[in-house]
Amino acid sequence: MVRILGARVRLVAGVSAISLISLPAFAQTSAQAPQDTGIEEIVVTAQRTAQSLQDVPIAVSAFSAEALQRQQINNPLDIQLTLPNITFTKGNFTGSSFTIRGIGDLCVGVTCDSATAIHVEGMPLFGTRLFEAEFFDLERVEVLRGPQGTLFGRNATGGVVNFVNAKPQMDAIHATGEVEYGNYNSLRVKGMFNLPIGDTLAIRVAGTYLKRDGFTNNLFDNSRIDGRDLYAIRGSIRWEPTPNTTVDAMAYYFREDDDRSRVQKQLCQRDPTGVLGCLPGRSEFGTTNANSTFAGTLSSREFLTSQAGPAIGSIGLGSLYGPDAYSSAINPTDVRTVNTAFTPNYFAEEQQYMLRIAHDFGSMKVQATGMYQKNAVDSQVDYSLAVQNRAVYQPGINNLIGLAQVLPQFAPTVAAILPNGANGAICSSQSEFTGTGAFGGNKQCSNVPLVFDRSNEERRSWTGELILNSQFDGPFNFLLGGIYVDQNLPENSYFVNGFAIDYVAGVLGAATALGNPALGNVYLGTPFFRNNTDEYTLKSYGLFGELYYNFSDSVKLTVGGRYNNDKKFVRARSTLASFPVPANATNAFASPFVGAFDADPGTPGNQLFQERRVSFSEFTGRAVLDWKISDDSLVYASYSRGYKSGGINPPLQPIFSVPDSFAPEFVNAFEIGSKNTFLDGALRANITAFYYQYKGLQLSRIVARTSVNDNVDATVYGLEGEFIVQPTRGLAFNFGASYLKTEVNQDKFLSNPRDPSGGRSDAVIIKDISNGSNCAVINNGAGGQAATAAFVTGANNAINAGAIPGLQAGAGLRGPTAFPSDSGINGATGAFGICGVLQAVGAGTQFQTLAAGVETNLRGNQLPQAPTYKFSAGAQYTAEFDNGMSMVPRVDLAHTGESFGNIFNGLINRIEGYTVINAQVQLNGRDDRWYLRGFVQNLTNNNATTGLYVTDQSSGLFTNIFTLEPRRYGVAAGFRF
Repeated sequence: MVRILGARVRLVAGVSAISLISLPAFAQTSAQAPQDTGIEEIVVTAQRTAQSLQDVPIAVSAFSAEALQRQQINNPLDIQLTLPNITFTKGNFTGSSFTIRGIGDLCVGVTCDSATAIHVEGMPLFGTRLFEAEFFDLERVEVLRGPQGTLFGRNATGGVVNFVNAKPQMDAIHATGEVEYGNYNSLRVKGMFNLPIGDTLAIRVAGTYLKRDGFTNNLFDNSRIDGRDLYAIRGSIRWEPTPNTTVDAMAYYFREDDDRSRVQKQLCQRDPTGVLGCLPGRSEFGTTNANSTFAGTLSSREFLTSQAGPAIGSIGLGSLYGPDAYSSAINPTDVRTVNTAFTPNYFAEEQQYMLRIAHDFGSMKVQATGMYQKNAVDSQVDYSLAVQNRAVYQPGINNLIGLAQVLPQFAPTVAAILPNGANGAICSSQSEFTGTGAFGGNKQCSNVPLVFDRSNEERRSWTGELILNSQFDGPFNFLLGGIYVDQNLPENSYFVNGFAIDYVAGVLGAATALGNPALGNVYLGTPFFRNNTDEYTLKSYGLFGELYYNFSDSVKLTVGGRYNNDKKFVRARSTLASFPVPANATNAFASPFVGAFDADPGTPGNQLFQERRVSFSEFTGRAVLDWKISDDSLVYASYSRGYKSGGINPPLQPIFSVPDSFAPEFVNAFEIGSKNTFLDGALRANITAFYYQYKGLQLSRIVARTSVNDNVDATVYGLEGEFIVQPTRGLAFNFGASYLKTEVNQDKFLSNPRDPSGGRSDAVIIKDISNGSNCAVINNGAGGQAATAAFVTGANNAINAGAIPGLQAGAGLRGPTAFPSDSGINGATGAFGICGVLQAVGAGTQFQTLAAGVETNLRGNQLPQAPTYKFSAGAQYTAEFDNGMSMVPRVDLAHTGESFGNIFNGLINRIEGYTVINAQVQLNGRDDRWYLRGFVQNLTNNNATTGLYVTDQSSGLFTNIFTLEPRRYGVAAGFRF
């Protein structure tokens, strides 16, 4: 005999619940008795008043702890699958983007604010590693869609994700534990212990641990990479010294140290000309042409000859017109298989400490909260996910060793990167802070050339918040709040290291010393690319609040306002072979020749750092009118003005013309919604429609290996629906669906780095051999493509002949050549050259050299990470047996539609839609004291792409992709009392 367990359907209601959480609001299940039919009520204390979630006029999806377990939501990559108009993807620089209604963290850089604000207990987090940790001992997770600011302490134009931890309980001792084992030798352990101490004090300690083998097979050494080894622990104390006073304290620590890879795979339609590296026609499993990279151009025989003559040119690592280091590289077509000689490493750490005091005065409540947060992240990965062919470099290596025996200026380079002779291991600089790299003994050696990057950051933040809200019996109430943030970032760097870069730094330094013997033995520092933020500070305060007026028992008006003030300061620089450094130096920036380096050309004199200050302040607000038509139906209409402050772009190396700063973004958001319960409580249907007018949306693009940000206007609108159907007490279904339309609505002209020709067939795309970037030459007169090609050929012939001041004869540069017919380039040709020479030679003629390429209009393009369609469905059946045990099978399906990976759109930037299916069955013991669970996630083993990143032209324009996790399956056992 089987009896249906009605109480367990509450988790389904928690999954798709639409509720408003204001500041420290806490969701709780109502105490009403189970009914024969109908979805059990969920009560939230939003706006400091106990309300049914169906009575709250805003769209928020809430996941209870039970719902997180049933839907197998272990981390943020899982949580986004079932939510309408929400996507999540990892990013290229140890970050991530949680996109809500097409608005996510599209701005990249230390001075960017988050469009989607991440909160713990209603308090904002900064640079959090929370999205790398596993969820454990949570009361719930809330995702608020739309601009926030009048209730939460930080502005957010996209929305808010708020994590609410489980609190200490004073009723009894409680404990839970779970051990899970799955494929990839995955071991996950979770536990919690709750201890009351007397009637007014309780403590709670919880933690999680995860260790598994890597998802990715490395063909180079038959190893597995991209594993996890992490743990987190949280301790909390609750003290209630009086019936009206509550004191909460929380401490949290997270640590990860493993071989996690920031990048899953690289895609490239290989460019045989080397001018672009990767072509814009399509995505495929190729490798970039190394001749297109800044290391390839600067180490080429052609460039070195142009700088110091044929003798120095002979030690070039290759020819721009010959085989490149990746010409024979293997890029396996399996997304889960790579070929890399560099094992990735990943370290992350975070600490959070919070103290909150709340007191109920009767007609008023006051709450004061302080939080300190400290986090760090440090990650290295193979830059090109491919193994270079040393044989291409060997002739240049042999010639360098021979030349060093004649010219001692080259000896330090040989000693630093070729310490074991021509056929021994070759060395690359490590990513380190002295700037000396291999020349200072900080190196990593291998039998094959290595190229890798490093992304690291340290951040500390203090936050204080005070909230006051009324509890009057009349029609009028209010909430007032203030917040202050003091944030400091003492270190943020992005490095690119490689043997060829060290080679360039050493050879060019020695060549410089040949022309100026007074320098002695020098190399050019830094012998790696480093974009370094030495310090970033944010001083911010906000005043916010809402007024509530009830016209009647069924009609209420909410009016909210906010003033925000941000002051930002940043000190930064970017270096790559920028100034001479003595071979025996212990710190590159202590070099007597560092005065040749200028980090800030916009300021008179030479500066070791670029320093910038900006400040922003703004008033914003919202208004909501809601009408409770009946006990089962609510309609509402709202207007919100969202705001996110601007920031400062980092310095570039080499210098390109980009704005120093980027402007704030604003959104006028209009929303209408309806929340309904039908069929005597068996159907819940909540529907929302919204329309956004965006002004100055912040978007990132890569220039000179560095993220810079622009502003663009856009229109966003869409629909969302969330539904729960419970035909019987034991059977429940949840559905979610969304439609989203995003569009750039202004004339915004930017050059597409994938195609600097901008579609012009008369253009010649130039690979600048002096820095690896691309420019474009166009013809404003007669003759078309043939005339442009003849002009470029003539300029290159002038370089070859030594007719250009400062350049030596004999470089051997050639005229333009055609790209392949399937390249995606509309008739333009390409050539190696020097953009500055072309600009000078063409001055006053019909030929114009465009440093960034031909600009194209973004009007009408779709915003990144904004799929037009999403839908999800889940089914659960709960049964209890006569022996007191129960079984709960569940299956979930989530489909995410097509989107684009960046603002330039086009087929090559398209992210295909994907579907994920999860299933599990859980056997519960008597009184739910223990359970056994079997599960499978991503049943079809879908390796779909969730996001992409296009590198810059001096790196070869390859595309990094980020994917779903593969199929995982296993068993778990747990207890609770």
